[in-house]
Amino acid sequence: MTSKKKVFVSGCYDLLHSGHVEFFRQAAQYGDLYVGIGSDETILHYKKHRTVYPERERLFMVKAIRYVKDAFINAGSGIMDFVPTVERLRPDVFVVNEDGSSEEKEAYCRKMGIEYVVLPRVPSEGLTARSSTDLKRQTSMIPTRLDLAGTWIDQPYVSRYGAGWAITISLVPNFEIRERCGLSTSTRNCIRSIWPYRLPDMDPETLAHIVFCFENDPERSDGIVSGAQDAIGICMPGLVRHYYEGHYWPIRFESCHDEKVLSWLEERLCLVPMFPRRDGCSVIEGAKIDAPHVKALTSAADDCWNAILDRDIDRFAAAYQSSFEAQTAMFPAMMQPGVQEYIDRYSAMDGVLAWKMPGAGGGGYLALVCRDPECIPDEAIRLTIRRRENI
Repeated sequence: MTSKKKVFVSGCYDLLHSGHVEFFRQAAQYGDLYVGIGSDETILHYKKHRTVYPERERLFMVKAIRYVKDAFINAGSGIMDFVPTVERLRPDVFVVNEDGSSEEKEAYCRKMGIEYVVLPRVPSEGLTARSSTDLKRQTSMIPTRLDLAGTWIDQPYVSRYGAGWAITISLVPNFEIRERCGLSTSTRNCIRSIWPYRLPDMDPETLAHIVFCFENDPERSDGIVSGAQDAIGICMPGLVRHYYEGHYWPIRFESCHDEKVLSWLEERLCLVPMFPRRDGCSVIEGAKIDAPHVKALTSAADDCWNAILDRDIDRFAAAYQSSFEAQTAMFPAMMQPGVQEYIDRYSAMDGVLAWKMPGAGGGGYLALVCRDPECIPDEAIRLTIRRRENI
């Protein structure tokens, strides 16, 4: 009786899904299927993030799939971590999907006398196509942040002209968070390189400081230091203000977790997508930073905080607008071509009281303050503020 061929596949299989199982089913048609699984250490060093499931748990799950004859943790490293497994197993066929194929793998199989098979990525009949990358994008619950007032005061070259507060809210990521649109995606992506799916369970202020220090590596060649408001706004839930006095990290914090206040804000804030900040755009070009401009910014932030706590919509809208006007007076390049057209459109709508661009501006979103929930434009994104119990 002729023995079946040994078939080998290799991968991480961290977020195991129907696409993996269908791939195993197709590969098993070539013979007895053996699976090499990337170790925790390999994934950490090669893909720069920790796994959701540790290697022993991933091994258990893969072995339980009926198409799999046996499975192993690969002892090698990098993209060719399967080499020690292949040399021990001596398979007849090496199967990859079209996304995982490479000249290096094909050359290795040719050298070893192993048949190299590339399968198209096709979902099982009736099922949706799945990929680990898409699942990670969809399931990541790393928050984002919206700055309400005082933007730019977290930069020492601004706060040296006058100390003051920045105000942020931490947002549940239940909408598409576009890159280069003022919602601190660079900081968020930095966090996801350490914790891909959720923030760790620890003191939020300490976590924000860790993230700030991690992102602002002193070896960065561009010399840019991201403002602390990004890390703080993402990591610290609720409504938070942070006070800057000529340094990168604030000297004190105040938080509001009053459900009435947070719900009131959610019912009056929304985002309208515009266009991403364009490549080559420098929002600091032509900056006009001096004591009077900074005073206007910090005064607006003070008024904004007090109006929110009082749930006074007219005062809130006025302070919110004043903060934005102070920002653009200091950094006129925030108002890139095309922005004013969006402002003209939405400011003319009934019940839209104030507007600003999140973050450094130059494009991105228009963040609106509306008189009540009924005045929020139909196409706008409604926001959910992250509560303490969500961390």
